[in-house]
Amino acid sequence: MIIGIGNDMIEIERVRKACCKATFLTRYFTTKEINSFGKKPVSLAGNFCVKESVAKAFGTGFREFSLIDIEVLRDELGKPYVNLYGKAEEVAVSLGIKKIHVSISNLKELASAVVVIEG
Repeated sequence: MIIGIGNDMIEIERVRKACCKATFLTRYFTTKEINSFGKKPVSLAGNFCVKESVAKAFGTGFREFSLIDIEVLRDELGKPYVNLYGKAEEVAVSLGIKKIHVSISNLKELASAVVVIEG
């Protein structure tokens, strides 16, 4: 059963500029994300969109958790997937979330993501 759907879009240049500040990276991205995508603003922009989309799909926004509680990585084929930590994981359990589906798209200037959560 679908519990929620979320989507988001961001200008890649905004993320590229923000990446110049170390505090941006460490505040919003996990160590694994920084190690994997720290030099790839396009990928970080997509990850940022996924994090926003997850919060929208939960229907809670970021009232109960922060962006760093959501980790976005890629499998061996490049397919994005989400790991939840801390309060985001607690909210997912309380909502009965079993699976988070993720799609990321990039254009020259924009990154977007769609998230569908199942319970």
